[in-house]
Amino acid sequence: MKKLLYVFASVAFLTSCVPIRIAPSISDYNVTKGKKFKRSLSKRQMFIFEDPKEANDFYNYVNTKYDLQHIDVYDNVPFKINEEQYFFSFYEVKIPDKAINFFPFVTSVLFNAAIGNFEDAEIEDPTMDRKDNWYLAIEVYSDLEKDCLEINSLSREVVLKYLRTLKKEYLSTHNYNEIVFKN
Repeated sequence: MKKLLYVFASVAFLTSCVPIRIAPSISDYNVTKGKKFKRSLSKRQMFIFEDPKEANDFYNYVNTKYDLQHIDVYDNVPFKINEEQYFFSFYEVKIPDKAINFFPFVTSVLFNAAIGNFEDAEIEDPTMDRKDNWYLAIEVYSDLEKDCLEINSLSREVVLKYLRTLKKEYLSTHNYNEIVFKN
């Protein structure tokens, strides 16, 4: 019985995908250091959320909402809260899920074992399965504060409220590309 269980477990392992990296799942948003989320981001605190929309939708949304005429859309986007001037920059971040699929390797080994041909055998390598996950990371600063999302920042709460509203508005906008290009 133990041998049968061992064989079953081995076959199940070798014919399945083994995850190597799993992208984070963010239900609403996270505020964390950019470098902690992805090494290529800055050390500032960032407002991060999953982006289920198509590529460049947030760019188009920001460009239209702030009437930027495609100038400095990614960096130094100005906005005001209670007559105070702030700026934000955003980054589209891709983090893939990665898994190794052993099924092609196992089937080619079993097939070649069945026909007794190992000398001229072409054994498939395990394949890498990828699924890309996209996130938006937004950092906010002002002339008075380098990082408005830092835990002890004076403007943290009002900026977070603004970013939550911005996120909600962006995600609730449907068929945004059609709206942008009609204007």
